Amino acid sequence: MFDTGLNLNDLMFLAKGAGMTLAVTAFAVTGGTLMGLFFGVLRAHISTWAALPIIFVLDIFRSVPLLIQLVLANAFQAIAGLNMPPFATSCVVLALYTSAYCTEIVRGAIDAVPMVTRRAARSLGLSWGQDMTQIVFPMALRVALPSWIGLTLGVLKDSSLVLWLGIIELLRASQILVTRLQEPMFILMVTGVIYFALSFPIARLGSQLEKRWREND
Repeated sequence: MFDTGLNLNDLMFLAKGAGMTLAVTAFAVTGGTLMGLFFGVLRAHISTWAALPIIFVLDIFRSVPLLIQLVLANAFQAIAGLNMPPFATSCVVLALYTSAYCTEIVRGAIDAVPMVTRRAARSLGLSWGQDMTQIVFPMALRVALPSWIGLTLGVLKDSSLVLWLGIIELLRASQILVTRLQEPMFILMVTGVIYFALSFPIARLGSQLEKRWREND
């Protein structure tokens, strides 16, 4: 018979870590998506030369490993005397990291809208704002959604790296239990199941939205 020292309090400890994982992910994805929308729209409407500074900065966030960004940001904010708590530092870095990818998703989705459709909308007297909100965004959203869902799931898993700043999220909570109980296989299996339980609703929601949109086409 399988025997384990994992008890109800330990499961509650893992659940608390999962809550922290969700909180960091929610702040990062919300902030990153808003910034990604702004920079994505900007990238789609300015020339390549004018967009070079934005491209350069976003390439930094896409190219440098997230762990290095977290450690450097935490060190710099301490040196600058900002005294930001690790949670705030983690959310800011992850949001910037998310925005770097979201910007390209938004730009690509806007570019996927046929130009003839946009010209037809403008020829009917729609303003730029009406063109964007009534024509471009509804069509671009369908293109961008699968990539945005994938990005969100990636951020959920990458949020485990904030443990290096001392935050007890799900993976860090599991490490603490592994050290105490010496049952790495079972505890990591439970942790993996919790990660799946967090990710599955997001993936299913995206699939349902895509299916509904296809049915309405």
